[in-house]
Amino acid sequence: MSNEEQRLVEAGQRGDVEAFNQLVRLYEGRVYNLCYRMLGDADAAADVAQDTFISAYRNLGKFRGGLFRSWLLRIASNACLDALRARKRRPTVSLGAKRDDDDEGTGLDVPDLGEALDETAMRRELGAAIQQGLAQLPEDQRIVIVLSDVQGMAYEEIAQITNTNLGTVKSRLSRGRARLRDILRAGELLPARYRHGDA
Repeated sequence: MSNEEQRLVEAGQRGDVEAFNQLVRLYEGRVYNLCYRMLGDADAAADVAQDTFISAYRNLGKFRGGLFRSWLLRIASNACLDALRARKRRPTVSLGAKRDDDDEGTGLDVPDLGEALDETAMRRELGAAIQQGLAQLPEDQRIVIVLSDVQGMAYEEIAQITNTNLGTVKSRLSRGRARLRDILRAGELLPARYRHGDA
């Protein structure tokens, strides 16, 4: 944790709301991205990200050092798992009701101005296929893949966030990657351009 981040955390623990708001600005993109990748729905991700920061603010006094980012992402991970469990108990939207504009406004897919339109479309299609594949993984595998392969975190930090040991993280990551690869290779989700062996 940087000195500036530590200063903000300590100020937040003393009740300085603006210091906490600066922490929110530092991590809102990362927290939202985690929530979106876990939940696959922009509105639900925004709600859970907001709940994460509210919970973090209320519990900031319990933070006892270490990486603030890990502590915050553990709160976000647990909130996502709670949301997924609640969704299983009371599903409200059928998969067939998915809107075409669902990924608009997610803040995750900013087009490269130098990129051709067909490349942008293919990248979006691939991103959607990967997101649908992630949604098919068990939650424990999905979270480690998102933290490792999307957020770029080290195994040790993932173990801390998920409250598991290093071996468990590596095992879940290996099984999750293999399963995601199988889902994408099945060709149902992966755009034809990215399939191997189609001749």
